[in-house]
Amino acid sequence: MPELSLLLPMVGLILIIGAFAGVLAGLLGVGGGIVLVPAFFYAFSALGYDSPQLMQLCLGTSLATIVVTSVRSGLAHHKKGAVDVQILKGWLPGIVIGAVIGVSIATSLRSGALQAIFGVLAIIVGAYMAFGRASWRLGPEMPVGPARAVLSPLLGFLSVLMGIGGGSFGVPVMSLYGVAIHRAVATAAGFGVIIAVPSVIGFLLADMSAVPTPPLTIGAVNLVAFALVIAMTLITAPWGAALAHKLDPKPLKKVFGVFLILVALNMLRKALIG
Repeated sequence: MPELSLLLPMVGLILIIGAFAGVLAGLLGVGGGIVLVPAFFYAFSALGYDSPQLMQLCLGTSLATIVVTSVRSGLAHHKKGAVDVQILKGWLPGIVIGAVIGVSIATSLRSGALQAIFGVLAIIVGAYMAFGRASWRLGPEMPVGPARAVLSPLLGFLSVLMGIGGGSFGVPVMSLYGVAIHRAVATAAGFGVIIAVPSVIGFLLADMSAVPTPPLTIGAVNLVAFALVIAMTLITAPWGAALAHKLDPKPLKKVFGVFLILVALNMLRKALIG
């Protein structure tokens, strides 16, 4: 059994992280991964688990939580008929291919490189959240043929390198191609499942034997963080959803976008100074 002196501080930090991620997910409709990855990184670093493979642990654990939250969210949306099954079927093969490639690259890179990748991509996501417009369009309908063959694996690939589900890239892509926002959010939950499931299998098989890892870690997935985050998000996501009905989430989303840019810039700074 792991020592309580190691386990208790970790439990406290992860509970706070999970609660925060749940509230934001319910309030702003953002996926938890965009919060969890940097939060895990700072928490595990503070607890003394900094290593050249730390970002792999953060990505793998974040994606493990997304398997559960995306399935739960996707089923709820599907019962309401909000999921666009045709988009899901058409994009599934490419997303899975991109996710598998993403895992193979993520497990071979050092933490600093993954920090830099996360930082750059998070700046893009944050900028879209802060400054994007609902009226922006790339086309009147979701692309098929060569365009889909490029975009679908790219979506899966980039999502894995950030440790996120389908929302942060999937929702903007669908919105830019004229999919109604509620339908885009519902379908992106399905994207999250097909991104996270193959990715987590890969991260569970990752070799982390050469670096210190937190108690109860299999491959690059920490079971303590996974279980606690799932438990807390189930409790706090409804709180965030309730707040969303009382507050206007649009300006809050812009504020969070700016906050995400600042977090990403700090990740880049840490990556550059080593």
